[in-house]
Amino acid sequence: MTEKEDSQRKQAKQNAQEAASALVKAIDSDPDDFHRYYNLGVFLTTSNSFEQAEELYMKALGLFQKNDKAKNLLHYGLGNAYYEAGEFQKAFAQFKVVEDTELKSSAYLMIAQTYMAQDDYKNALVFSLTAQDKHKQDPTINGLIGEIFLAMGDFTHAATYYDEALKADPKNGKYQFERGIIALVLDEDETEYFKQAQKLDPAYFEKGQQRLVDIEKFIQTRNESKDEK
Repeated sequence: MTEKEDSQRKQAKQNAQEAASALVKAIDSDPDDFHRYYNLGVFLTTSNSFEQAEELYMKALGLFQKNDKAKNLLHYGLGNAYYEAGEFQKAFAQFKVVEDTELKSSAYLMIAQTYMAQDDYKNALVFSLTAQDKHKQDPTINGLIGEIFLAMGDFTHAATYYDEALKADPKNGKYQFERGIIALVLDEDETEYFKQAQKLDPAYFEKGQQRLVDIEKFIQTRNESKDEK
């Protein structure tokens, strides 16, 4: 590690500690605001401090057990912590008790992602379509549905949903790359999709190069089989 990298790492650690300290102080200054517990829980989750996040959410659920709005948000936050920790069954249990209208679609989306993480594409599709019902233009939901159809080998439907996602979020490099993969399989022009993907998200584009090689091999084999017939 270079001196510069070491300095950056120490600075990042210090910034994280300061952010955590500020969130704790926010709770101390107003312990009756459940949003502050949720915010700290999100920070702990994104910092990979899953056990601390779980402990905080469980404590908060005990404090706000008579507040339905608080319970819904805290169960949702705890579900996200379990999901990020790879504890999918625990995540299911939390997301499924969310009843708040505003959070319901987000909970369904997380349930879909949890099924997706376990390669259960059928259930992932059911819950993602349910989440999409009231959010037709949401690029995150449409992108996930596209990803599910792609995983299932249904390239036509995958293209439809990625196209919808890109209408709302054309600068998403991941969606551009995945749509390029689909274009290759469907014998469409993939050039612009990959050009945009490389420009918008070079890291994702680079990461996907092996998949691209595999897809090209698949297409070559498919075409050779057609020629033989």
